[in-house]
Amino acid sequence: MTGINHFETFLLAGILLNLTPGNDTIFILTKSISQGRQAGILSVLGIATGSIIHTLFAAFGLSIIIAKSVLLFNIIKYVGAGYIAYIGIKMLLDKSKLDFTQGNTQTTRNAVIKIYRDAVLTNVLNPKVAMFFIAFLPQFIDPAAKAHVLPFITLGLTITTTGTIWCIILAIFSAEIFSKLRSHEKFSTYLNKTCGAVLVGLGVKLALTERK
Repeated sequence: MTGINHFETFLLAGILLNLTPGNDTIFILTKSISQGRQAGILSVLGIATGSIIHTLFAAFGLSIIIAKSVLLFNIIKYVGAGYIAYIGIKMLLDKSKLDFTQGNTQTTRNAVIKIYRDAVLTNVLNPKVAMFFIAFLPQFIDPAAKAHVLPFITLGLTITTTGTIWCIILAIFSAEIFSKLRSHEKFSTYLNKTCGAVLVGLGVKLALTERK
């Protein structure tokens, strides 16, 4: 493939990395478990959008600025951590549960937009994702290639696609496993609060992440 070395190795490594649980996986699982299949899939699509944005940043050299600037890295890190924790706190305090099958169309549309937006922002505001793209992808780009933008985008879209497929499978299965619990109001409340606590912990973990 033009400008790319050992694409098959990259594909295999990318799949293995996608199978490794990370912040995005935890976010998707909390949404799927607490709010159902559609919420989980929307979260997957939001995460995928964030990955595409990171791919473009890396391809055009913007991610290098984040990697080299301690101040910028920390600003993005703390904003991202605060946002994830904010989502978790809202889930802890919210007594209602999301239901796409009931309520008016406007309410459903607003819920869809919110879940998708939250997923995009939690991914984009994670500087470790930016650093992953600029550290991992260049290893498979031919140094002799005249242009690196297209190979960068190709590799980024490849790992985003494989990750999206895997995460959709996770979202569907986790949503189905906990579907009966969500049908009981008491357990649904517990699930929502538990998932909210997990997100708060995820935010704290991101805030404590060291730049390497």
